[in-house]
Amino acid sequence: MPLDRHARRFLEMLAAAGQAKGRYDDVAERRAALANLADMVDPPGTVEIGGVREHLMPVHDGHISLRIYSPLGLPARVLPGMLFFHGGGWVAGSLETHDGLCRRLSNETGCRVIAVDYRLAPEHPFPYGLADAIAALNFVVKYPKAFGVDPQRLGIAGDSAGATLAAVVCRIARDAGGPAIAFQLLVCPILDIHGESAARRELSEGYFLDSETLTRDLELYVPGDIERADLRLSPLCAEEFAGLPPAFIHTAQFDPFSDEGEEYAQKLGGFGVPVHGRAHPGMIHYFYCMPRMIPYADEAMRIIGTEIRYAVKLPQLERRVQRRIRPELIRA
Repeated sequence: MPLDRHARRFLEMLAAAGQAKGRYDDVAERRAALANLADMVDPPGTVEIGGVREHLMPVHDGHISLRIYSPLGLPARVLPGMLFFHGGGWVAGSLETHDGLCRRLSNETGCRVIAVDYRLAPEHPFPYGLADAIAALNFVVKYPKAFGVDPQRLGIAGDSAGATLAAVVCRIARDAGGPAIAFQLLVCPILDIHGESAARRELSEGYFLDSETLTRDLELYVPGDIERADLRLSPLCAEEFAGLPPAFIHTAQFDPFSDEGEEYAQKLGGFGVPVHGRAHPGMIHYFYCMPRMIPYADEAMRIIGTEIRYAVKLPQLERRVQRRIRPELIRA
């Protein structure tokens, strides 16, 4: 299928504005660019939801923030939970850049979504972010009543670099004998940091996330003494996958990481792990966070919602006519 016309228009706008950059030097500029993009294509707070609250979680040398999203109509009940890790190459992204996505995930899946503001490189290189992710899982499992979640129906989710963290946390939890994880949701995951797939080569530039950007992200995230084949960085490089949680893996046709997401699904299935995968035609990396620019993003969330509701045994959602506070701002 050809590139979606909305995605194509978005890429053309980036190119015309001189923002289709590859390698960068200024981390603050990298972070600001993603924050500004999020404000344009999915501003925080514009999706109606049952409730949002903040929680500070202690870590070994400070605190990190957790943001808890409750779905419409179910703010007080004990619900299935979804621990979420945002993307951004381990150096960018925040609770704000993925606020809209977390709101839609909560509404569509019926889960109480707990977004983790894990620490970023270069101030906190690997394995800080992973340690925060593991600490968040343990914290929520230890205090489920504080979060209003059923620990027996707690899944882990992430997009892009956050999906790497999600996949790795699932493996670490399995190897440690728990906590039990009900499902893993990986959206446009990066699963092999030194991958050389056909998609990586063919889509290395001009499709939003260029190879030079990823290379720079990794320079900042991974210290020089760390082996990049480390499974905590590249879970696709593992030799066995038995006993991992059921997986929902969503890729985009024009995403340089699409091949590794599909290969990961095949490897999981080969070891008997239940897998539901979908390659979204015509889409690019990060499309799911751009409903104002790429309307199909909302359809993708409906698909994911149906899958997760089935996994956690919730009734399917009756469609609302008005799903957003400001639907008139979604461009055709």
